[in-house]
Amino acid sequence: MARLVKHDRNRPYMIKADNGQVFYVCACGLSRNKPFCDGSHKRTLDEEEGSVYVYDENGRIKLQNFYP
Repeated sequence: MARLVKHDRNRPYMIKADNGQVFYVCACGLSRNKPFCDGSHKRTLDEEEGSVYVYDENGRIKLQNFYP
């Protein structure tokens, strides 16, 4: 079954480990290296506030938002 998951953040979470190592965890849902960020969130930086988009390898489509 396919699911549509809404991601509200367009930047990764930064996690600092006890040993000083820093990890960036994907929060936009577009990374191909999940759970880690691969920079794909840069595609979301010009999204309109309150709009919903679907992304694929060719680009994005803006959807009508039924969920305020």
